[in-house]
Amino acid sequence: MSTSVTYLTKRFPRLSETFILDEIIGLEDAGVPLRLYAIADPHEGLVQPDVARVASPVTYLRALGGARERTRVAMATIASHTRLLARDPRRYLGILAYIATERRHLSTFINFAQAGRLTLLVEADDARHVHAAFAHGPASVAHFVHLLSDLPYSFSAHAKDIYVSSPDLLARKIHDASFVLTCSRSAHDAMTEIAGTDAAKILLAPHGVNTERFAPASGPRGADDATLRILAVGRLVPKKGYPVLFRALAQLVGEGRDVSCTIVGAGPERDELESLASRLGITSNIRFLGALPATAVAASYHEADVFVQASVVMANGDRDGIPNSLLEAMASGVPVVASDVAGIPEVITPECGLLVPPGDPAALAEALRRLHDEPELRARVGAAGRRHMIDSFDRRACTQAIAPLFQPATCVVGLARGSAQS
Repeated sequence: MSTSVTYLTKRFPRLSETFILDEIIGLEDAGVPLRLYAIADPHEGLVQPDVARVASPVTYLRALGGARERTRVAMATIASHTRLLARDPRRYLGILAYIATERRHLSTFINFAQAGRLTLLVEADDARHVHAAFAHGPASVAHFVHLLSDLPYSFSAHAKDIYVSSPDLLARKIHDASFVLTCSRSAHDAMTEIAGTDAAKILLAPHGVNTERFAPASGPRGADDATLRILAVGRLVPKKGYPVLFRALAQLVGEGRDVSCTIVGAGPERDELESLASRLGITSNIRFLGALPATAVAASYHEADVFVQASVVMANGDRDGIPNSLLEAMASGVPVVASDVAGIPEVITPECGLLVPPGDPAALAEALRRLHDEPELRARVGAAGRRHMIDSFDRRACTQAIAPLFQPATCVVGLARGSAQS
């Protein structure tokens, strides 16, 4: 009986993807023997301290260094495909025919090239199953590994990787997969609709939150004055809706209310957001802290009176699923205001947060007025959110729930349910 489970993600370790890191650690703690692969190294300056807890080494499919390293990886990839062609010409050429007729994109050929190398690597690992952490690139690579080797595979689907992917391609990946994990009901429903007769393979598996790391402060929250301290945590990208938050802040400042806003996160929109704050006259009310490790993010929740998640849906369908920072804030006992988008309403019940329409600064400003004027509401909502996270979204419980899917008996069943190379 083969032993390891290959876990493939896009980039590792990424500061903004603590849910991937925590899932890896959780599965290892649950006794699942993982062998970790990533398509690329993100080369980020900050790394979460918990990366040191990951037992498996990481192998990158994309070259890390200069010309010599790129040449080494290219030669290894060519050698892998040469062996796979010689081993089973009919299978190999059948996959090429599938690519040529149905998936003629540059990214497809890159994914196939990486899959050839990964196939021989996971066979050397004595892998019994391949799991991809996202439905786009990683799942494409894992799917090709399955087609090249008959190893059963599965993947997780979140938000952008669903909504910007081709439905017919997702349907094929679902059909050939043993199972598919979705982290929100909205993602589950979207994938179920795509899956058709394979809908039973789509499983709801929330990531949850580390309720020990993210917990209420031991003392009073924030400072004892009239300022409403607002916190937003997330990458500085359009779908996070920061302009909506800024315009809501401008309304409150224009009314003479004492508000401040701290932004934790980095991204390409930083300059535009600073410019918008200047035009709105709220530069002095906003602090940009950049990207922070989990320990510093946890501390930032202790200084906040309110957390805001102003997510919007982009024209191409990209949107948040259930933002990690929203769960972290609720676990920390911070009252939350968030957009009624995708999986967010699944988390925020009427008792533990305020929902507002996406892209509506006036509605967001009104929710913040309520929380500014009613400190007892803030306390009640924050406490209810903390209880909700412990009861329904504790990360350890969430990871323990999916660990049996990666055990040998489950993987064998999954292989029987999946399809072989056609």
